[in-house]
Amino acid sequence: MQQSKTELSIKKIFLFWIPLASTWLMMAAEGPFIAAVIARLHNPKYNLAAYGVAFSFAILIESPIIMITSASTALVKDKESYFKLRNFAFLLNGVATLIMLLFLIPQIFFFVTKDLMSLEPHIAELTRYTTMFFIPWAAAIGYRRFYQGILIRNNLTRRVAYGTIIRLLAMSSVAMISYVLTSLKGAFVGGTALCCGVVAEAAVSRIMAHSSIKKINKINQTKAIPFRYRFITKFYYPLALTSILSLGIHPLVTFFMGQSRMPIESLAVLPVINSLVFIFRSMGLSFQEVGIALLGENNQGFLALKKFAVILSVFASVGLALIAFTPLSYVWFQKISGLSHELSLFAILPTKILVLLPALSVILCFQRAIIIKNENTKPVTIATAIELFSVVILLVFTIKWLGLVGAICAAISMTLGRLAADIYIIRPSSKSLSSSSL
Repeated sequence: MQQSKTELSIKKIFLFWIPLASTWLMMAAEGPFIAAVIARLHNPKYNLAAYGVAFSFAILIESPIIMITSASTALVKDKESYFKLRNFAFLLNGVATLIMLLFLIPQIFFFVTKDLMSLEPHIAELTRYTTMFFIPWAAAIGYRRFYQGILIRNNLTRRVAYGTIIRLLAMSSVAMISYVLTSLKGAFVGGTALCCGVVAEAAVSRIMAHSSIKKINKINQTKAIPFRYRFITKFYYPLALTSILSLGIHPLVTFFMGQSRMPIESLAVLPVINSLVFIFRSMGLSFQEVGIALLGENNQGFLALKKFAVILSVFASVGLALIAFTPLSYVWFQKISGLSHELSLFAILPTKILVLLPALSVILCFQRAIIIKNENTKPVTIATAIELFSVVILLVFTIKWLGLVGAICAAISMTLGRLAADIYIIRPSSKSLSSSSL
């Protein structure tokens, strides 16, 4: 997609972004909804902890396929690129599903949860059964994200939002039916509902992309150089590694929580805190594909996108601050999320520490978009590796040396780790801009 400097305005960026933002916001609403349902069922503390750990595993295993949206947005231009990238995506889906099945082997699973994470045996058992509900998760995510990238490239961002509406309807329907009509444990209800939602969205995304695919298949090879699997691998490998490292942060944090002060309380509130923070972080996550699509062949859309990113980053963090630093925090954690009074108080300080994370996420995603658009994906991986390394060092320091409560350690580590990634990536994104303008 090409945009000239005079064509691209804040209004046009907003109209392109808002359907994607609504998609991410609707997905962000899943977490608080599921947590609220689990919190109102039997043994909420243990079920929230098990659900949070199982979800972290599912996120980690799906991580190699997450960036396929950015890849299909950037690369699917003709019949050859469509079929080859589709085959590549399906292969990743199969590998991710196989990894999930192998991970669920009792000897492997309990080695990780009991021996490494120090989870209590009954929570580890509950977590394993919950994780089973996530077996279709990775493949469904990869399938729908591939087709969502095609929709975004063809200016059909509203259809992406429609797919997410279907996902939410399926998820909430399954959750409420399970809540009212069955005696399933809370963690099982969460896993079942989430998986049904993403499977429904995957099917709808393929249907909505049908007309775009027909047009793409009529376009012959657009480049003189053949579109080879070697190129796809070289382009996508840093992105896959980026998402593995990035999404690996949450399971890593979960791992350290089992060795911290007040581990059960920390594991119980982290899914609720992360769900709230994700609502505001999602504004930045949705901006990455916007940047890729609207920068233009020579980055002529940069200045308008930069201005929009600044506005968005301020809005995202201020929005979270209005909850974290006001009585709305009590309303959110106790009245809406269903946490006990003690757990609600426990969750407030970590949330305050995480207030800067949404703004830092907007900045990082915008700079990632610049680098990916200019087909130089390696710095994206390095930035994420720096973030992960920083998080590990800070977790060890705050838990082992300072002896802080686990949830507070997690909040400090995630915020400062993201800041380190933002600082590193400034230079490579600037170089991408300058080199493409030569």
